[in-house]
Amino acid sequence: PAVPGFLHLGGLRTALYNYIFAKKHGGTFILRVEDTDQNRVVPGAAEGIEDMLDWAGIPPDESPRRGGSFGPYQQSLRLDLYRRASEVLLERGAAYRCFCTAQRLHLLRKEALRSQQTPRYDNRCRHLSPAEVAEKLSQGLPWVVRFRLETGVEPFQDLVHGWSKHEVAEVEGDPVILKGDGFPTYHLANVVDDHSMGISHVLRGAEWLTSTSKHLLLYKAFGWDPPQFGHLPLLLNKDGAKLSKRQGDIFLERFAQEGYLPEALLDIITNCGSGFTEKRMGRTLEELISQFEVDRITTHSALLDLEKLPEFNRIHLTRHIENEGLRQKLIRDLQLLVEHVYGDQQVDQEVLEKEYVEQVLLLRKGHISLLKTLVSSDYSYLWVRPSVTREQLQTLSAEVDEIGKLVLGLMTRQTAALTVEELNKELKSLQKQTRETQYSTMMKLLRLALSGQQHGPSVAEMMVTLGPKEVSGRIHKALS
Repeated sequence: PAVPGFLHLGGLRTALYNYIFAKKHGGTFILRVEDTDQNRVVPGAAEGIEDMLDWAGIPPDESPRRGGSFGPYQQSLRLDLYRRASEVLLERGAAYRCFCTAQRLHLLRKEALRSQQTPRYDNRCRHLSPAEVAEKLSQGLPWVVRFRLETGVEPFQDLVHGWSKHEVAEVEGDPVILKGDGFPTYHLANVVDDHSMGISHVLRGAEWLTSTSKHLLLYKAFGWDPPQFGHLPLLLNKDGAKLSKRQGDIFLERFAQEGYLPEALLDIITNCGSGFTEKRMGRTLEELISQFEVDRITTHSALLDLEKLPEFNRIHLTRHIENEGLRQKLIRDLQLLVEHVYGDQQVDQEVLEKEYVEQVLLLRKGHISLLKTLVSSDYSYLWVRPSVTREQLQTLSAEVDEIGKLVLGLMTRQTAALTVEELNKELKSLQKQTRETQYSTMMKLLRLALSGQQHGPSVAEMMVTLGPKEVSGRIHKALS
């Protein structure tokens, strides 16, 4: 995949399709950093992209960091290769030196726009004689290399769009392939690199479809066989608008910080697109690879509904909690979150122990979409054990001891995990065994004993989330 800046959802999807295609066919997935436009290079972006591909679980086989036998994998380190390639095209007459000044090109552009034409270079320097070129060179005039576009392009078979061709020479001027600073443009760099790196298949965004005929003319001028191209449909917002990079809310770093699982992102961006035999939520990367068929990719845009992401995450989080191996990482992550959020409060070390944290995860499985929900204020009772005195509880009801005994009895009888509904029924029947305490008062008393709070989730939900052992411990402590 080509990557100028940091990785966003569109870039992740392109990388993902390339990764899946490579794994499905026993191929190699290559990350190449295309940093030839020096005005757009963002410091640290290349490292950030590789970090995010690793985070997403789709690491490249060859890349700037990992190396490989076709390096370097950064175009700014391959300038010599592009210079030699442009010399080959100059010798063959397939390219020429252009001496037009920036001012002349600017005037051409202005003139075209004024007469409501699409701006294009008028190919003026194409017609310079060898003597005129030598004269300009001897004057030390700056120059760029332009590729000579020919009419009569051959159609090519796109993996997604089928037969395609674009008569580029009729709609645009000869493109610059080597700039004055010695850097190539995308067109030359990509063709040279795909050939020299032995690339067999390129899956890239649909915005490159119209340039492909130009690239194929370059392959022909070099006498090289081109790879097979597949142009992926655009990834758009569910209202059909482009994903806004400016808002910064489609960059992977943000989703990672928010605590979304990479699997949920891979699932949602393929779920809204095409290329897979089934569309259910909750597919793993292994399932995506086995279900992928390139000829199932359609040409219409993929509409992404990010409001569904929490639901995708809930399903994948549930799968992680159920899997003993994956659960261990969640336990560590949750322990760190608790220490981070509640560290300055009186957190009993026992609630940070693996068994307790694991119990919380298992009891909340399926109820939460994000791990960090468990450290929100609604769940503070899990981590901060209340320091409630017996006197405080007695102000609510004189029958503190009786209520305590009834609930403790219920907890010892509870070997199986109770649901909130069943527990509510049990609590109602316990209240009938008291002499004068009303149900609402009994709930207030239990809430205070269990959480030290007046508000929060229902008492039954608290009890289910805490589990019988912790509930009993807290009631004993409040009564003692």
